[in-house]
Amino acid sequence: MAGRSILRRGAAVAAAALCLAAGEPADSPVNVPEPAELYAGPPHGYTPPTLKGAQVVDAAAVAAMLDGPDKPVLIDVAARERKPSNFPEGRLWLPVHPSIPEAVWLPNAGAVPLPPEREALFYDRVAALTGGNRAKPIVVFCHVECWGSWNAGKRLVEKGYTAVHWFPLGVEGWQDVHETRNLSEDAAWKAAAP
Repeated sequence: MAGRSILRRGAAVAAAALCLAAGEPADSPVNVPEPAELYAGPPHGYTPPTLKGAQVVDAAAVAAMLDGPDKPVLIDVAARERKPSNFPEGRLWLPVHPSIPEAVWLPNAGAVPLPPEREALFYDRVAALTGGNRAKPIVVFCHVECWGSWNAGKRLVEKGYTAVHWFPLGVEGWQDVHETRNLSEDAAWKAAAP
């Protein structure tokens, strides 16, 4: 037993040393491989630098798209803020959701698993927002280091959307340079919530 533990520890040290020798820390975001399927692990953490079939964009690219002739559909899939368990009884709970102006907020649309009826509604909402045009530019985002937007983008790519843009820095990356606006949850999405 002790020998196996020492071997495992030695292998971990060797792997970390190789990463450091290559100039990257062992837990660096560039070392996160892109999964073949939707990611069902913890929703927050390092994400891959790529999303096959989609274009990865930064805040400047999103701003340029918004100023361009073919404005994208902006889809924010960040989760709703949860009411703290120690929130005083009888006080009004009014969380706000700052986001990119003109975005449509579909909370948890990047969750895995997503119940089939919610997944169908996600596709219906995107079809309505794009006018049924699968070549319409779409920007999906949530928060920095959040798998929800990666999953939502992957769902759209797999559904045949050809102009999916993933903005991995999300709201935090946007508000570093641009104004945000408090959003309300998409009415159709909210009405169908379980």
